Amino acid sequence: MAFARRVYNSLFRRTSTFALTIIVSAFVFERAFDQGGDALFEHLNRGKLWKHIRHNYVKNDD
Repeated sequence: MAFARRVYNSLFRRTSTFALTIIVSAFVFERAFDQGGDALFEHLNRGKLWKHIRHNYVKNDD
């Protein structure tokens, strides 16, 4: 209960900190969700994406 009281007093008691907490939380959630979705897409499509099969079609002039 002490942890909840401390969180409330530091983040949700004033309107300005409440709004800032929501904005920061939304930004962090969006970044995590986007990166998680990209990682899942790449995992499910491994071997099918251009960056995975590029070496089969592009010749290096080295």
